[in-house]
Amino acid sequence: MSRRTRRTLHAVTATALLVGAATACNAAAKKDTSDSADGGSGTSFTLVTPDAVGQNEFLKLAVTGIESAAKQHQGTRKVYESTDAASQQQNVQAAVDAAPDVIVLVGFEFADVVAQQAQKHPKQQFLIVDACTTKTFANVSCAVFREHEGVFLAGAEAGLLSKSGKVGAVDVLDTPQFRRYSDPFAAGAKKVAAKTETSTRFVGGQSPFDDSARAKEQANTLLSKGYDHLMAAAAAGNYGVFEAAKAKGAFAYGVDVNQCTAAPGTVVDNVIKRTDVAVAKGVEAVLGGTTGTTVSYGLKEGGISLTGLEDGVESSQCVIAEHKDVLTKVEALRDQIVAGELKVDDPAAS
Repeated sequence: MSRRTRRTLHAVTATALLVGAATACNAAAKKDTSDSADGGSGTSFTLVTPDAVGQNEFLKLAVTGIESAAKQHQGTRKVYESTDAASQQQNVQAAVDAAPDVIVLVGFEFADVVAQQAQKHPKQQFLIVDACTTKTFANVSCAVFREHEGVFLAGAEAGLLSKSGKVGAVDVLDTPQFRRYSDPFAAGAKKVAAKTETSTRFVGGQSPFDDSARAKEQANTLLSKGYDHLMAAAAAGNYGVFEAAKAKGAFAYGVDVNQCTAAPGTVVDNVIKRTDVAVAKGVEAVLGGTTGTTVSYGLKEGGISLTGLEDGVESSQCVIAEHKDVLTKVEALRDQIVAGELKVDDPAAS
């Protein structure tokens, strides 16, 4: 999910990415000063994350992307890890002061500060991933995702697997942007099983992105009505959805990374956001002279996928690994979308 799913916990051991501490005025922020150059071409890249990388696979993929760019150009890279709003701003300032060839930032949190810095430093190139500035700047490039395409495929899996014929979703908020995680899920299910009943419940409340208990309540509301496959688009609340589904013998779908490991036997599949692809390709475009643009990554570009369609699905602990026949049908739908033969409506499109 484009706002907060990267904050969810992922059962992957963290690699030692960060060394040292930042300046005294920003003790909470950290930076990785490792470089991947062999001799080095003088090309340098800096990645700034909105949260600790740690066990966050979404952000670890971004680190992989910046490492790939550094290796490709025999350059150096640094990773500045933020922990809160203050460290985010301080890390961006530190990155700008270092004046690398490209500063990459992941998340909506950086849109405003980048807009300010872009005006002050017109020669500095910025790449924002998973968000963009409101105003267009010649030195700010953006990489966004067409999540709805992957959600549609997950919905198709649900439609093919549901025994009750009722497929639902637990979404954070009732807005067009977040409906990208619920409306296409329903559409995908109905594409393969026209009579499928669909419904969406919204977390809402004071803390919609971090309220596992409330997300679990919404999931239970659907489960009590016979819905047996649920799209979990509740950010950190996804684990509440997984718990509810597991207790009722139902199934759920994760987002951004492989969340099957959080609830093996319950999570069917995941809509994967390949931040590594967006970072690596985005940097390549900037260095090639294509700047100030917004590039959308979907199934065709490899920016969006399903765990079930990726290598290693057999060891993913995802339920979909047991349903090769369903994956074959979903692959056919993916190919139709990539070829432009099947269009998935985007709830967030103006």
